[in-house]
Amino acid sequence: MPRMTVNGRPLEFLMDGRTPLLWALRDAANLTGTKYGCGVGDCWACTVHVDGQALRSCLVTLDEAEGRAITTIEGVSRDGPNAVQRALIEVQAIQCGFCTPGIVMALTALLRASPSPTRAQIEAALPHLCRCGVQPRLYAAVELAVRAGGGAIAAETAAAAPADPDANGTAAAEAAPEGADQ
Repeated sequence: MPRMTVNGRPLEFLMDGRTPLLWALRDAANLTGTKYGCGVGDCWACTVHVDGQALRSCLVTLDEAEGRAITTIEGVSRDGPNAVQRALIEVQAIQCGFCTPGIVMALTALLRASPSPTRAQIEAALPHLCRCGVQPRLYAAVELAVRAGGGAIAAETAAAAPADPDANGTAAAEAAPEGADQ
């Protein structure tokens, strides 16, 4: 059974190793902040950190995540919104909110790796499909987060909101009863 650290807690998933990480996080660990957008890696709504790198969780299998440190939107900040989240709120870069978790994860990873990114680095970090038309505000949010101390992102991301495994640190997907609303 695949084992990894999710938001600072060791987890073992009682699922097939070929299962996309996205579904393990949402269905087994009950971490539903990571969104399913397209399932083929085009939209980036499902972005999580895998060993600090922003990756699309719909394309990463549990076997590929074995032994790695996974951070979801629930674990990106210990004490309220981080600098990226605060900046997105300040410049009103949030519309429907569906792709927001993936954008937060991508920008947090960017600012951890490059506290003063270039415009090209910002553009490369934001390939997300977003129909809300907030792209200019996203760039403004990055600039604001950098001015507010983008380098402090790593410290803010240090701890995580725990997943909800059983007492043994295992998480297993359970099918909803037929006809149940999901």
